[in-house]
Amino acid sequence: MAGHSKWNNIKRKKGEKDNARAKIFTKISREILVCIRENGSADPNVNYKLRDLISKAKSNNIPSDNIERLLKKAQGGEKNDYETCVYEGYGPGGVAVLVSCLTDNRNRTAGEVRHYFDKYGGNLGTAGCVSFMFSEKGVAIVDNEDEEISPDTFMEHAIESGAEDYNFDSDGGVIEVYTAANEAARIGEVLATHGYKILSAQNEQIPSTYTEISGNEDDEQFKKMTLLLEMLEDNDDVQNVWHNGKI
Repeated sequence: MAGHSKWNNIKRKKGEKDNARAKIFTKISREILVCIRENGSADPNVNYKLRDLISKAKSNNIPSDNIERLLKKAQGGEKNDYETCVYEGYGPGGVAVLVSCLTDNRNRTAGEVRHYFDKYGGNLGTAGCVSFMFSEKGVAIVDNEDEEISPDTFMEHAIESGAEDYNFDSDGGVIEVYTAANEAARIGEVLATHGYKILSAQNEQIPSTYTEISGNEDDEQFKKMTLLLEMLEDNDDVQNVWHNGKI
């Protein structure tokens, strides 16, 4: 299974610097509140999606006390009107893009997302126009910045954990471990017992095919695609952005 593109690695490194921003906590908080409302349980041992979201919160350096307060708030039945909506389209160079949102105003969010696509040379499409190219998987990201992890040893531990596949990403200094949806946190916990540092564990949409685009930072398509991703991810209503762009 192919690794993530350079854009994902840039985003991951940028996120490490921006973790203190309240915006990150706000987005994850929305996901947790909606997850508990839809599932009916605030117990991560029962609600596996919640378990992955808690792992995501911790990997973003959100304090455990904040997470506990949020869980208690959700258990108390705090009202929230957020609904999930997914927008699909094509970015510059024909890159397929999926945008997952939690919003209390669909018209506002749709207008903003459409504006970003139009501004940076993309096209917002109809439901189903690109989603068929993606499949939902659990993805745990293991730190390998010093590149000292033995491939043979890691293979043994990955098989032991129940992982479906993995990929050493030398450019990003990480190992991407793939598993079934809602299993990323469990896989990450098993790998952590062997001393690996887990950077994140969550569900992601993995493309079946990739669209290549120039990695030259002066290239117009590359610049527009990067700006499109940055604008989408900076929007409060946007929870996740996935694409099949490959450098």
